[in-house]
Amino acid sequence: MIKILVVDDSQMDRRIVEKTLTRLGHDAILAENGEAAWQKIEEEPIRFVITDWNMPLMDGIQLIKRIRSTTLPSYVYTILVTSNSKDEDIVAGLYAGADDYLTKPFNPTELEARVAVGERMLALEDGLMQANNQLEKLAMVDSLTGLLNRRAIYKFMRGELERARRVSEPISVIFLDVDKFKEVNDKHGHLTGDEALKLIARIIKKRSRTYDSIGRWAGDEYLVVLPGTSALDAEKVAQRIVEGIFVTKLALPEGGILSLSACAGVATQSKMTGAVALLDDLIQGADEALYRAKERGGNNVEATLL
Repeated sequence: MIKILVVDDSQMDRRIVEKTLTRLGHDAILAENGEAAWQKIEEEPIRFVITDWNMPLMDGIQLIKRIRSTTLPSYVYTILVTSNSKDEDIVAGLYAGADDYLTKPFNPTELEARVAVGERMLALEDGLMQANNQLEKLAMVDSLTGLLNRRAIYKFMRGELERARRVSEPISVIFLDVDKFKEVNDKHGHLTGDEALKLIARIIKKRSRTYDSIGRWAGDEYLVVLPGTSALDAEKVAQRIVEGIFVTKLALPEGGILSLSACAGVATQSKMTGAVALLDDLIQGADEALYRAKERGGNNVEATLL
């Protein structure tokens, strides 16, 4: 069932179209002119409009032009109904943005066929939208861990930094690196290394908060963005993650278990008045803290306050 907006200043013509649409199982919404129709489009999601051409206040051509010039949540399929049967008038309606047209008087069978065409077009539009959304999602997700990839987490972090500036809230990031990960790959193979990375990703998600965002930065490096989080609280989150990795064991396919550990560097931008650190400065601060943690021998957390 599709919600179809029927626009006509003639009550009789509106009822004729409504009767056909109701028989086809659609939900017909009625409006007496373009102004009233536009109000309904703004109030509720409508994707199909059948509109008469000649109406007071706002005619069908003006309504269609407004629909086409406005960014709406989804595409609106439009059929222009007109008593003007001249080719140039029909062409003018199509150029204005109408998808199809009906010439008065029309019989219900013709209306039914035109509506069926519109249904197919909207179904194709939905399919394309779903495919595009899936492609966009895939372009933002790391295929191994299911976390955000580097480009996506960087983009998210940039947006959160701008939001922190607007609302004068702190923002923290955690840069995490697996200890001696090359040895894992060299001794047990890359398949085991991949399983270790996936396990660590799950631990980070479990030990982070629901509103934190997690990304795989590169190789065995992860980045966690903590909006509205002070330096002290960010260190607690980082410590919780590092401890979770340390106590979790990975079962090896050849038997036995693999112990893992990681270091984390935390950077916090807390002063949101005056000069605010650039995004790369925040990442660099976390990276430098991570380096200090590594120097201490692994399984450690260090912090930087910008």
